[in-house]
Amino acid sequence: MEETKTLQMTFLNEANGRVTISVADPKDDLTENEVETAMNNIIMANVISSNGGDLVEIVSARIITRQVEDILVV
Repeated sequence: MEETKTLQMTFLNEANGRVTISVADPKDDLTENEVETAMNNIIMANVISSNGGDLVEIVSARIITRQVEDILVV
């Protein structure tokens, strides 16, 4: 069974729209503080813009774990 993890970070932009950034294979021991710091750095560096303008606020962050189990492989 194959397992993959993705860190999903969601922000608000200037138009109050949601913008999601996904990072594949985050490190296993990632802490809430590390994620919050990284998200604040993304906002402060102003390196990502969206149709609704710059990112201005953190909404949430989560790690999504996906398991794939092959049933039939030909």
